[in-house]
Amino acid sequence: MVTLDGRPVSADDLAALALTNMGHFTSLRVEGDGSVRGLALHMERLVRDCSAVWNTALDTGRVRAYVRQALEGRSLPCVVRVTVHDPGVDLGRPVDARAPRVFVSVREAGPPAAEPLRVRSVVYERDLPEVKHTGLFGALHARRTAQRVGADDALFVGRDRLVSEGPTWNVAFVDHDGTVVWPDARVLPGVTRALLRPYGTHRVSPVTPERARGMAAAFVTNTAVGVRALAAIDDTAFPVDHEVVLRLREAYAALPGERLEDDGDG
Repeated sequence: MVTLDGRPVSADDLAALALTNMGHFTSLRVEGDGSVRGLALHMERLVRDCSAVWNTALDTGRVRAYVRQALEGRSLPCVVRVTVHDPGVDLGRPVDARAPRVFVSVREAGPPAAEPLRVRSVVYERDLPEVKHTGLFGALHARRTAQRVGADDALFVGRDRLVSEGPTWNVAFVDHDGTVVWPDARVLPGVTRALLRPYGTHRVSPVTPERARGMAAAFVTNTAVGVRALAAIDDTAFPVDHEVVLRLREAYAALPGERLEDDGDG
C-alpha cells in the first residue's frame, strides 16, 4: 500500500505524480530489529532536497511518523521509499507548487549481500545529480541498454569522459595501494558512501574508463544492499573478494542502526 500523509493514496494523487514526475525521495532499509543505518542522513537528504526542489522546509518528525505507520503489521526487513511531491503541481506553472506532501511505500528487502554486478559503461549524465529526484527515465533507459547486451547494470560515463555513478548506486574503486577512490564527478551524495568514509583510506579523484579498468577492485554502494562488488566493467574483470571490499562490507554490516522512534531534529 502507498500512503499520502499517512492516509491511503487515491488514484488522482498518484496520477499527478505519474504525469508530472516532479519530486524527490529517499529509500530506507529497515532491518529486522526496526532500525535504519544512516537514518539521520536520510532525513537530512529529504530536508536538503525539499529546499532545492520545492523551496520549502520539511518536518522530518512528521516523515518518521508516516514511516512508522506504514510499517505497522509489515514483516521486516523491508525497504521504505519516502517520496516528497506536490499533487497540485501544474505542468505549465510548477513554480506555483508550494505544498509538497509525503508519499510512503514499502517493499520487501532483498538480501543484504547481493551477487557481484557486471556493468556496461553508458554515456549518460543525470539531471541535477546532487538531488535524489523522481526523474528516472534516463537512468532506467541506460540500465535497459546495458541489460540488452547482457550486463546487469549501467555505469555512467559523462561527456567529459569521466566515470560518475550508476542508476541507483555510487561506485568506488580500490587502487593498488588499498586506497578507496571515489570518482570526482557530479553524483548523488549517497548515504552508504558517507557511512563508509571513516573506514580505511579514501580519496576523491577523476576516474576515466581507462583508469577504472586499471584498478585493483571496484564496488558499488546503496542503502538496499550496502556494499556490492563489481565483477566486471565492460570486458575488464575484477576480483570480487578483494580484502578492502570485504572489510568495508563487514564494517557496514556492523554499523548500528537508528530507531525511527527517536525523532531528533532531522
